[in-house]
Amino acid sequence: MSEQDAATGSMTFWDHLDELRSVIIRIVLVVVVAAAVAFCLKEQLFAIVLAPRTSDFVTYRLMGVEPFSIHLMNTGLTEQFMIHLKTACYAGVLAVSPYIIYQLFRFVSPALYDNEKKYATLLCTSGYLMFMLGTAINYLLIFPLTVKFLGTYQVSPDVANMLTLQSYMDTLLTMNLVMGIVFELPVVSWLLGRMGLINAKMMQGMRRHAVVAILIVAAVITPTTDAFTLFVVALPIWLLYELSIVIVRYA
Repeated sequence: MSEQDAATGSMTFWDHLDELRSVIIRIVLVVVVAAAVAFCLKEQLFAIVLAPRTSDFVTYRLMGVEPFSIHLMNTGLTEQFMIHLKTACYAGVLAVSPYIIYQLFRFVSPALYDNEKKYATLLCTSGYLMFMLGTAINYLLIFPLTVKFLGTYQVSPDVANMLTLQSYMDTLLTMNLVMGIVFELPVVSWLLGRMGLINAKMMQGMRRHAVVAILIVAAVITPTTDAFTLFVVALPIWLLYELSIVIVRYA
């Protein structure tokens, strides 16, 4: 069934299911190919992933951090292979995410009016860019500070840290996901503003409550005890909230 038929509403329910199946198959195939490529590029992939564990990382050099190196260990027979596979899948999805969004948008767009297509395009593009920005900020700033603090923290010189690769990767992937979602705040605020559920005056009145909520979220994202790391995490989230107020005002 062609797109023109879909746009004119001549597709049946089963035609839509068949088209959705085709979209899912194309997405899965592309993700598998991208993940396979990432799996084969093991050295390059983990050179990027494991970079924040040493003082040679760009963030540490810019901050003038004293030399350090965190040693990671493996405790399971299949753990390294499974982590390699999971990381390759994550990298594959991240690499082809524009194609995934395009295929999903292409599937639903025939059911939208022209003005709805415009807003949907803006929403998808801005949402994707903000998610990638959150992921980049986490990898370049928030996660390195977390690794530096928690990886080198000792209650006594007699107690050495023995960090596992599983713990390191779980923390990185989880924080990437959380920061990507947090950076969707302006996009969600714009959508709620367009729907008339919130307005700039309401958000300004809730600023004090928002600051408390932001500090709680920052503390959850980076479970460290130093105020500097908490401030580094909370600052971009607070700026996102202020940006959301401006966006809602014009929405």
